[in-house]
Amino acid sequence: MISTVLVANRGEIACRVFRTCRELGISTVAVYSDADADALHVREADAAVRLPGAAPSETYLRGDLVVKAALAAGADAVHPGYGFLSENAGFARAVTDAGLVWIGPPPEAIEAMASKTRAKELLGVEPLTDVTASDLPVLVKAAAGGGGRGMRIVRELSTLPEELRAASAEAASAFGDGEVFVEPYVENGRHVEVQLLCDTHGTVWALGTRDCSLQRRHQKVVEEAPAPGLPAALEASLLDTAVRAAKAVGYVGAGTVEFLVKDGRAHFLEMNTRLQVEHPVTEEVYGVDLVALQLAVAEGRELPPEPPAPRGHAIEARLYAEDPAREWAPQTGVLHRFEVPREGRVRVDTGYVSGDAVGVHYDPMLAKVVVHAPTRAEAARKLAHALERARIHGPATNRELLVASLRHAEYASVRSLDTGFYERNLTALTAPAEGEEYAATAAALAEASANRSRFGGSWRNVPSQDQTRTYGDHEIRYRPSRAGGYEVTAPEGIRVVSAAPDRVRLEVAGVVRDFDVAPYGDTVHVGPYRLTLRPRFPDPADQREPGSLLAPMPGTVVRVADGLAVGDRVAAGQPLLWLEAMKMEHRVTAPASGTLTALHAAPGRQVEVGALLAVVQADLVQADVSTEAQEDQTA
Repeated sequence: MISTVLVANRGEIACRVFRTCRELGISTVAVYSDADADALHVREADAAVRLPGAAPSETYLRGDLVVKAALAAGADAVHPGYGFLSENAGFARAVTDAGLVWIGPPPEAIEAMASKTRAKELLGVEPLTDVTASDLPVLVKAAAGGGGRGMRIVRELSTLPEELRAASAEAASAFGDGEVFVEPYVENGRHVEVQLLCDTHGTVWALGTRDCSLQRRHQKVVEEAPAPGLPAALEASLLDTAVRAAKAVGYVGAGTVEFLVKDGRAHFLEMNTRLQVEHPVTEEVYGVDLVALQLAVAEGRELPPEPPAPRGHAIEARLYAEDPAREWAPQTGVLHRFEVPREGRVRVDTGYVSGDAVGVHYDPMLAKVVVHAPTRAEAARKLAHALERARIHGPATNRELLVASLRHAEYASVRSLDTGFYERNLTALTAPAEGEEYAATAAALAEASANRSRFGGSWRNVPSQDQTRTYGDHEIRYRPSRAGGYEVTAPEGIRVVSAAPDRVRLEVAGVVRDFDVAPYGDTVHVGPYRLTLRPRFPDPADQREPGSLLAPMPGTVVRVADGLAVGDRVAAGQPLLWLEAMKMEHRVTAPASGTLTALHAAPGRQVEVGALLAVVQADLVQADVSTEAQEDQTA
């Protein structure tokens, strides 16, 4: 039997595997990069081994170092988690060659199915080779790995070479394999998948379906089980195809077969030869622990002939440190407070706790929040409520987007469920939340109360003019009253019941509400709202010349457009350089047609958010027509 497991991964999935191991009496070993030295997964393991460096290519993608770490720590088995080396047949062989148990499918099955190109060949689906205009749109896709990395939609044939290059570079960075291929792009289909679990005795479980259609950048955001509203015949066909694929390669362990469904027809996408990020929704519906079952299969135990019967509905939301309103830009910083209420069996799988820092080197996912309920509607309501009540103080997150998504009419209507959800609805979903002006009012009054406490409470000289604070687009005006309280003059219709540095009570239209206030510099968290105080007088040092391109996030410059130099003519939208942050490439383009007058970026350069990358001086004719071309541009 297995006694000690090393998890060849980090963050949330490492903590998830450790949890099951503890329940089974199995010791655990973590590996960690220098950037992860104080990470939660390191603190939770029984032992930990350092992988020198910070970049994935130096650490978590170094299979040789991971195997040495397992041997040094006395582990007898290796669990790969997901991502990194989880679908690398060479790593699986290195583990078994070292005399360790590999908690995953045989290397031969990985070779057959983990490479999407070979998987398609096995199922008789040919990738596109000579792409023509009639084939558009197409999808460039990494042959290995997943999570939306190494994927690009191509709508113009002229952009195909550059997108192939970009996808290959991103895939190589994330998975250590730069192979990419091209396939037809199915617009606005439903992303449906089947969870498999197979033992070494020939038993194959098909644990129902999942729907993962709510995606951004080809990466899943909200997942659920079972996939709602599938015709019975189509669902049976998906399950049958998945089982046949597993049996065709002698599959062992947990795996997932993915499809795009449109107009009643299923298009095979790929088979993931690992545990999926979204596996908790299947666990909740079937009442199983897939990690425990992976361990049992690795020990050679036989599965029962049939899986348990499913019950109810489960939904998972991925909580990311990112700003959906700024093209999903990843965010970094300290999580001053990170609490998700768990009443009513809300499940939180995470690699962070309050006080941890979100860095630049890895995926920005903070947690997966999962609920189970008798029906889909009840699960959506329960999950939205839990997210809304979470206290997440620190970097911007997609929390408000998730809440709005779960309450959106299109999400409730299964007929409108497809991968185009965010493309259609992002503007509305990222609009200021209802009641944000009252949260801004509470922030201003809490600051005033804190200042009163700090500087004393003498009110002999009460200011006769309004005091003003601006948070985002909300200008708040108030004045102290001689009775020792406050009067709000804008927004109108607000009565201040009480105000303290950390809590404000307001009455609006006869309804009294409390607002918990937590300031961190110019960022203020008021309940679920995250607000930024705008300075009264702009700092001259922050002024940039028109056409300045600023780094939208901390990261590394990985490429500059071939031959690009100061003095070159550039066209609006032309790619100038590429940043890599949190395992994703971000393209920086010219904000207007004009002349490149400055270029401060070079491959390998580390940049902080707001760093000046380049300056494009817009053409005068265009500047006369468009005022936007005269404003500072943030990449």
